[in-house]
Amino acid sequence: MHKYRILIVILTIFASGCGVYNFTGGDVGTAETFEVPYFQNYATQSPGSVFAPGLDRDFTLALQDRILNQTSLQLTSSNGDLLYEGEIVEYRVSPMTATAQQRAAQNRLSMAVKVRFYNKTKEDADFEQRFSFFYDYDANVQLTSIQAEAHEIIFERITQDIFNESLADW
Repeated sequence: MHKYRILIVILTIFASGCGVYNFTGGDVGTAETFEVPYFQNYATQSPGSVFAPGLDRDFTLALQDRILNQTSLQLTSSNGDLLYEGEIVEYRVSPMTATAQQRAAQNRLSMAVKVRFYNKTKEDADFEQRFSFFYDYDANVQLTSIQAEAHEIIFERITQDIFNESLADW
């Protein structure tokens, strides 16, 4: 019985020395809430970008879900301990490879967001940064037929990168 008590004490000391981590490695420190206001879609202001209806809503929800699922933080609509704000600054389709007939064989859907992160509990953690990712697909396929899958993959990567930059403080 004595050995078990010593083991519990050692594990408790070890765990408390590591900060406040969850199973995915996010260090929320003393923060309890986070806020993700609506990410406006300004992609059409970037040359070559196109407008995708609902992209702003879908991305905002994906970022909120990422933080909810990987931390113990509570989502709030105002005055959060952590604030993620920004806008979608690029959403474009570009030809990637060509056939012998000089036609596109593959297209790339690219998306970029500009994020400003503020941490009220840890001032030196604030940042402003651009995050982007892409999805390649066959040029014979219409964008609308692969858009849901493309968004899922692009959102997964961008939201994970934002999460890592803001909370994976190793």
